[in-house]
Amino acid sequence: MSEDAALIDRFLEMMAAERGASRNTLLAYRADLEGAAALAGGLASADAKALERLSDGWATLAASSVARKLSALRAFFGFLEEEGLRPDNPSAALVRPVTRRPLPKILSTQEVERLFTLIAERLEVEHPAPMDLRLAALIELLYGSGLRATELVSLPRRALNADRPFLILKGKGARERLVPISDRARAAIAAWMPHVPAESIWLFPSGRSHLSRIRLYQIVKALAAAAGIAPEKVSPHVLRHAFATHLLEGGADLRALQSMLGHADIGTTQIYTHVDSRRLVELVNSRHPLVGMAHRRVDGDASAP
Repeated sequence: MSEDAALIDRFLEMMAAERGASRNTLLAYRADLEGAAALAGGLASADAKALERLSDGWATLAASSVARKLSALRAFFGFLEEEGLRPDNPSAALVRPVTRRPLPKILSTQEVERLFTLIAERLEVEHPAPMDLRLAALIELLYGSGLRATELVSLPRRALNADRPFLILKGKGARERLVPISDRARAAIAAWMPHVPAESIWLFPSGRSHLSRIRLYQIVKALAAAAGIAPEKVSPHVLRHAFATHLLEGGADLRALQSMLGHADIGTTQIYTHVDSRRLVELVNSRHPLVGMAHRRVDGDASAP
């Protein structure tokens, strides 16, 4: 085993043990580090000049991809320095590209209402179809709790207790979080439960396993089309974005939202603060403490005390 390979293995072991990095994250780090080692002629003894060669090798990549690779290298070299495996940290030579995080696609509250109106119409019949009951439970959890697609489809049958209005989920990086479940979602799940086979360990079973993410995407897009909304505009993740954005617009605390979404970094949650200027002006004019105070003139007006 080469020196680089051994150091990368040690770094990834640390990432898994101390930071709870997921398997996919570890695979991505390994690919980025091994690719950088090949371009720079090795990382174990790479100097600033060697790292500068990476810019040429990554010239055709998107800025976001380069930023991810640089993040892996900075973490790697920081680890080597902390462990005494290198006397220095050459990562200062890595220039971070300017990236602009794209704003998430969201739905308006009116569009979300159209989705739920259509579901309600399907459930108003005397004997609703089991798939419509499942649809109601899925959409209530996506928009009402902001679950990720993978988290939703893999929910255990017993994930929600009758006396506990929340879920305890294990999301990215094996981080546990508490997710409130609305009364509407609990009612939808209760209506769907009689149709879940007794032997199933999943809340949304399909064949020998649970509903797939691909099938969930198809279900959501079919609902959007039936509600008169362009299917390409809607996905499970768009409903998660809508959940976050609409909560913030309603006055939710950013830290509370971070906890509900399972974001490790508050910076990720802050992307949902993209409310328009009219909304911000409205909030200031209606909720600022000065709104209730008497207006005082200070320009010599006779009405001023």
